[in-house]
Amino acid sequence: MVVLSKIYTRTGDKGETALGDGSRVAKHSARVEAYGTVDETNATIGMARLHASGEMDAALARIQNDLFDLGADLCRPNRAADAEAEYPPLRMIDTQVERLETEIDAMNKDMQPLRSFILPGGTPLAAHLHLSRTVSRRAERLATELATSEDVNPAAIKYLNRLSDWCFVAARAANKDGAEDVLWVPGANR
Repeated sequence: MVVLSKIYTRTGDKGETALGDGSRVAKHSARVEAYGTVDETNATIGMARLHASGEMDAALARIQNDLFDLGADLCRPNRAADAEAEYPPLRMIDTQVERLETEIDAMNKDMQPLRSFILPGGTPLAAHLHLSRTVSRRAERLATELATSEDVNPAAIKYLNRLSDWCFVAARAANKDGAEDVLWVPGANR
């Protein structure tokens, strides 16, 4: 468990931060960019929760917890050393991805198929979920870029990919199962 008794440490004043294994890297490193954007995604989910209730709020709370797991996974490089670690590092697992898929299928089952792209908007919840979708896509791009040069858990990347899909379908659900989606009209303002 994490214990934070003092919030500032001054250890990052020169532009470096500690990773989960204790190594230090520049705050602008690809790994920090990836898990920092996961944190940003989590903040946008928190904003969406201001407009959610019931099962949608519960699902978003589960996602927020998963995103902390994901940040912990990304901030701990070198999965090969996991077995030798003093304590087992937290890693994303496929069942977290599968839960998102199950929830997507449940939300999507009664929706009409799309015949147009959707403009981000509609209800306040839908608009916030679309923002979460785009930020999670950016986190995914950064994680896949990181994976070209460093070790990244494949389940972490799968989770980010599925999360953006989840946010898209949840936004449609928030728009009365798509009935209030704002559709793109190609060339409408020419």
